[in-house]
Amino acid sequence: MAIEASKEEAGGTRIRYGMVGGGQGAFIGAVHRIAARIDDQFELVAGALSSDPARAKASAKELGIADDRAYGSFEEMAKAEAAREDGIEAVAIVTPNHMHAPAAKAFLEAGIHVICDKPITTTVAEAEELAALVEKTGKVFVLTHNYTGYPMIRQAREMVARGDLGTIRLVQAEYPQDWLTEPAERSGSKQAEWRTDPKRSGAGGSIGDIGTHAYNLAAFVSGLELDEVLAQLTTFVEGRQLDDDVQILTKWKGGAKGMLWASQVAVGNENGLKLRVYGTKGGLEWTQADPNYLWFTPFGQPKQLLTRGGAGALPVAGRVTRVPGGHPEGYLEGFATIYAEAARAIRAARVGRAPDADVVYPTVADGVAGMKFIDASVRSSRAGNVWTKV
Repeated sequence: MAIEASKEEAGGTRIRYGMVGGGQGAFIGAVHRIAARIDDQFELVAGALSSDPARAKASAKELGIADDRAYGSFEEMAKAEAAREDGIEAVAIVTPNHMHAPAAKAFLEAGIHVICDKPITTTVAEAEELAALVEKTGKVFVLTHNYTGYPMIRQAREMVARGDLGTIRLVQAEYPQDWLTEPAERSGSKQAEWRTDPKRSGAGGSIGDIGTHAYNLAAFVSGLELDEVLAQLTTFVEGRQLDDDVQILTKWKGGAKGMLWASQVAVGNENGLKLRVYGTKGGLEWTQADPNYLWFTPFGQPKQLLTRGGAGALPVAGRVTRVPGGHPEGYLEGFATIYAEAARAIRAARVGRAPDADVVYPTVADGVAGMKFIDASVRSSRAGNVWTKV
């Protein structure tokens, strides 16, 4: 399995990486650090872990980062690390959305590979500018749409691609949560504060935070390109500046239709990501709450339960599987798959070659597509819920 690929595959030692954001009080930074270590491919050696220099230093000390590599800003970090013989090869950007573009630009220009949280930027223009810079520098750019790392999502994608479902007709995706049912942003929640602030989050609230995940997963598995949306973005909590519920009708190029729902005020839901894809020959159903299983129904036949590691598992699922079937793999392992794929791409870059064809991860192009999805949905909603080209 590629997940177990030796560090000797192309260049030997662990990949030295740094982190921007993700210090004390941050949720996603710890997730990235765990994911980076699961397959023992990365070593955290530097960080600009907070916009508050004192907190950045304190956070670095907790993580065992040397004092001289604990930076007060990402600009300082990019410049200093690029000048070091043992400088970082990659950076993980885990800041609020508005800092993704400037941080990524600084490190790309310094010759450093980038692993960036989603959404890629706050505007389409920024995303396209970043894509042009990635092409110019030739650096690896990985967008952490982590749900694409689940083995049974890789299985679903392969089944669609090889025609098991026939021509795709319907793509249904949803991602409900309930943690913003009350105005948490006004009661001291750091995570809620920036996610509901248009200056830091961008034009979308729940659509940018979790709607992009649902959209990306739908596109990843179906292999389709979104054409038009008819969106209704709602803010249910009084005084909130951004949407907390999103309901969208979708038209995909080629004729498929669908719906996408994302909500952070759906009481009783935690992280209810679910995907259903239906074609002329069959249908697939997957839910993140039970990620080791995939339901496949060929038309006119009984439902089949396909399991990670089971008899129906395809090689693409086995390649990103770490433990035998029956031992559950979940969120952290799926996230780690993205880091493992990034490691293979970076190791290939070390020796001046492209990564192997089976290396799959969300790219800067997926980031641009995600921003166009957000932009079209916001425009559709503001225009009175009308069909809008992506």
